[in-house]
Amino acid sequence: GKQSSVTTGTIFAGHKLPFEDILYVIVKFANGAKGVSARQLHAEMGCNYRTAFVLLHKLREALKALQAVKLGGEVEMDATYTGGYVKPTNEAKKRRDRRMLENQSGRKRCIITMVERGGRVLAFVAGSEGQAISDITSRLAPGSIGYADEAKAYDALHALFDMRRIDHSKAYSKDGANTNQAESFHARLKQAIKGVYHQIAHDYVDSYVAEIAWRHAFVLRRATR
Repeated sequence: GKQSSVTTGTIFAGHKLPFEDILYVIVKFANGAKGVSARQLHAEMGCNYRTAFVLLHKLREALKALQAVKLGGEVEMDATYTGGYVKPTNEAKKRRDRRMLENQSGRKRCIITMVERGGRVLAFVAGSEGQAISDITSRLAPGSIGYADEAKAYDALHALFDMRRIDHSKAYSKDGANTNQAESFHARLKQAIKGVYHQIAHDYVDSYVAEIAWRHAFVLRRATR
């Protein structure tokens, strides 16, 4: 009793753009080394900015749904923070220590990254590294070997997994223990924010993280061929 089409239930359902334009966006999205902004597509295609914004977010949501549920083997894990920038006041005498919690905006997001060496990437938003331990535990397959830095939050994982830690105050890599691939993901994410998106809305961080995780996993797989 309802109308349907070949696009019903897909990210293309209810589309108003011609399929040629949609395929053009997908090609631009897939081939961008660091991503593509809605502002750029808006200028190139002559469409409304919100049309480009919504279409790109549909692609990001699709990638987020495809993220691996569990990782296994040798898995590096690390965290980085983004957003929540507080502009300092002009006069030095009025400035506050922005490292203190009471002087922060409350909009900083912690991004937890888990990377299979030469394989898949799983990244998600959490309150902090400590709050993410239960999520990390549920997403690591039994028998996995974990690599992490000296942050105390990861101490709890030693009871469940073979954890190998690296103290970055002494070395970046030692006896195979490092988090270089996870840190490489963070660099790619921050380069995309700075060079392409410039600013990511607080509510959409997880979608952009899923996009960069997909891009980074593609690079890792290609490097191991």
